[in-house]
Amino acid sequence: MAKTKSQPLRIIPLGGLDGIGKNMTAFEYGGDMVLVDAGIMFPDDDMPGVDLVLPDYTYVLEHEDELRGIIVTHGHEDHTGALPYLLKDLNHKAPIFSSKLTLKLIESKLEEHNLAKQDYREVHDGTKIELGAFEIHFFSMTHSIPATLGLYLRTPAGSVLHTGDFKLDQTPIDGVRPDYAAINRFATRGVDLLLSDSTNATVPGFTQSEAAVGPALRHIIKNAPGRVFVASFSSHIHRLQQICDAAVAVGRKVVVTGRSMVHNTQIARDLGYLKIPDEDIIDAYDVDEIPDEKIVVMCTGSQGEPLSALSRMANGEHKSLSIHEGDTVIISAKPVPGNEKSVQGVINSLSKIGCHIFDRNNALVHVSGHASQEELKLMLAMVHPRYFMPVHGEAVHLRTHAKLARQMGIPEDHIFILDNGDTLEMRRHRVKRGPSVDSGVIYVDGGSVSDADPVVLRDRKRLASDGIVTCVITASSRNHKVEDVNLSSRGFSAANDDKLVEGALDAVRTAVNKISDHAALDAMRKAARNGLSNYLWNKTHTRPMVIPVVLEV
Repeated sequence: MAKTKSQPLRIIPLGGLDGIGKNMTAFEYGGDMVLVDAGIMFPDDDMPGVDLVLPDYTYVLEHEDELRGIIVTHGHEDHTGALPYLLKDLNHKAPIFSSKLTLKLIESKLEEHNLAKQDYREVHDGTKIELGAFEIHFFSMTHSIPATLGLYLRTPAGSVLHTGDFKLDQTPIDGVRPDYAAINRFATRGVDLLLSDSTNATVPGFTQSEAAVGPALRHIIKNAPGRVFVASFSSHIHRLQQICDAAVAVGRKVVVTGRSMVHNTQIARDLGYLKIPDEDIIDAYDVDEIPDEKIVVMCTGSQGEPLSALSRMANGEHKSLSIHEGDTVIISAKPVPGNEKSVQGVINSLSKIGCHIFDRNNALVHVSGHASQEELKLMLAMVHPRYFMPVHGEAVHLRTHAKLARQMGIPEDHIFILDNGDTLEMRRHRVKRGPSVDSGVIYVDGGSVSDADPVVLRDRKRLASDGIVTCVITASSRNHKVEDVNLSSRGFSAANDDKLVEGALDAVRTAVNKISDHAALDAMRKAARNGLSNYLWNKTHTRPMVIPVVLEV
């Protein structure tokens, strides 16, 4: 198919516009498609039993013969976590482009899923690649993980600059600042559409530099009377570097625990992103040989995960480490929305032990990895795009970012706030809305991966809140009249109320006997369910799940 300027560049967000997570955007021109990021989102309280939430990537599978490459901006789960599931479903294997650190984290994740080695292509600041009709330039950005990249995509229809996740940190821990020269160079060439991170669009001012955390960590670690436990994201390599630097500076050894923490620190050390002498990092099983005041433990659990190292230590269930009265615990992260209660539960458990606890509420032990309002304005000013689309955020973040764009002089009709599955079309450097594509979410539930089924989640919530009542009806095979009824229940609060149970039995008999003789078994089951459910609601104002079973004798 000939590539002409009359063909549109289609921008197709499949995830990332309804919350912080499951980021995935397809760019399509003619017969060529490039996919940027493939992330997950963690479930909230309305998704009982669900382990992970993925974007619905059906559109990618339907056009997989057009897929020229998968680009991953950085190594966080909300940008990489869906890759194992996507790659299992793809028959056409496309190369994966990202930085050295991100590719190593992806490779490790795919090995856990027993996926064969992929076609990995390392890129870095200043790399230019061509994928079909796409000319793609990569440039460095600062975030809460090293080796984060932004993208500038050029096609015959026009150009797009995608910031990826970012903040404008002038004193990054590794010294790698945003590539302002590249951003301004692309702006000079012309940026038709800007896609920009909206996570902190509601936060005034500037996000503090990651370097601001170091002195606070060192002060706490230096003055702590016993062991120090620091919980952080295992992918936050810059934060881990500052913890290690503080520990070594005050003469403490570092212990690493938690599966992902051990794994990611090893990868970061192997690649040179995390620097600590071998003699200053020790095994968790050797910790008893060293005085408490000489120990710093880096662990997972900053989000209150029940199986994380911090939670298990707080509950006395960790196989090699324990937390005692007088120890210091630093939670060096912000709770992801939905995790606040879990984090508070861990803090309460630690408080009962008698720990000294520091978090972002009482010490400067965490700063965000995302740009606040003034940085977002600076990005808009540098890029000076003709059109703008906020990405990576909840509805309030996207709309607030759009308001900032209007303040920066972008016309209202040149700003697009999209939902997942909505599309934009660019022709001759002009952007308008295009036809929508199928979108939604996919649930990972144990070993199964399936489309979102509201009935399943509704039933799980009912079971969790009101329990289950099983009604076994014995009926005559001759005329289907009820001969006996038995009830059993699990999780139903009024199960021991004899008067209520007797009334429930009568309600079932009455409901079933009301229907005509020789009624079908399905009709008997429906009558029993409705009769029992209505009776229990009238008496208890609860709706347990009712399962009717009819036996013929």
